[in-house]
Amino acid sequence: MSITITLIGGPTALIEIDGFRLLTDPTFDAPGDYQLPHVKLEKLTGPALSARDVGEVDAVLLSHDQHSDNLDHSGRDFLTRAKRVLTTEAGAKRLGGNAEGFAPWAATELKKGGRTLTVTATPARHGPAGIEPLSGDVIGFVVEKAGSRPVYISGDTTWFDGVAEVARRFNCGVVLPFAGAAQTRGPFHLTMDTNDTIETARAFADAVIVPVHTDGWAHFRQSADDLRKSFDTLGFGRRLRILEPGVATVIAQ
Repeated sequence: MSITITLIGGPTALIEIDGFRLLTDPTFDAPGDYQLPHVKLEKLTGPALSARDVGEVDAVLLSHDQHSDNLDHSGRDFLTRAKRVLTTEAGAKRLGGNAEGFAPWAATELKKGGRTLTVTATPARHGPAGIEPLSGDVIGFVVEKAGSRPVYISGDTTWFDGVAEVARRFNCGVVLPFAGAAQTRGPFHLTMDTNDTIETARAFADAVIVPVHTDGWAHFRQSADDLRKSFDTLGFGRRLRILEPGVATVIAQ
């Protein structure tokens, strides 16, 4: 089976699987600043597609709601029009409406025209050990169609034993690591850097690696080009797919 992924910008991607349309962490605002309780974030690049361009989706896979680089103002508006919004338990309580909360390893089914996708929430840690009280809850997602290899969307996380456990439980054919080495609070990264992404690629030994969350914000410290250079240097660049924003790209598993 093949899937189609369209990078919209930052962590936002449209994933099309067997007739289902899934959107990760919606961010559709124009460039601008966001003052959060402890940090100010600066968006540098607008989306490659507007919310209207994306149109109707079957579900939003929202790794967390508390940071503007994963859910901005226009993204919040988009949630109200989505059929389902899958996110953290804490996030669902904050958002209300159509948001559904999931703890890691909890699963749900999406149904459409006699077809079914299973979506399982996965562990995520938004930075180094001990960061949880500061960064809040985050989840990733594994999306499965019967008879096909799953797709893993990491959400905002660094490499830790929770990601390793996803690799042990699921033989994923496509992995979307949230990379970019985000840095806001101190001299440590809040999302995967090149080393973390390499560890993830090693754990998912033959998966296609399709990074997102590498562009468009001032607090991202590494780019997709950094990943390309690292993967090529280590001899497994063929497994890395860098997406051009706004271009629907077919990924064969």
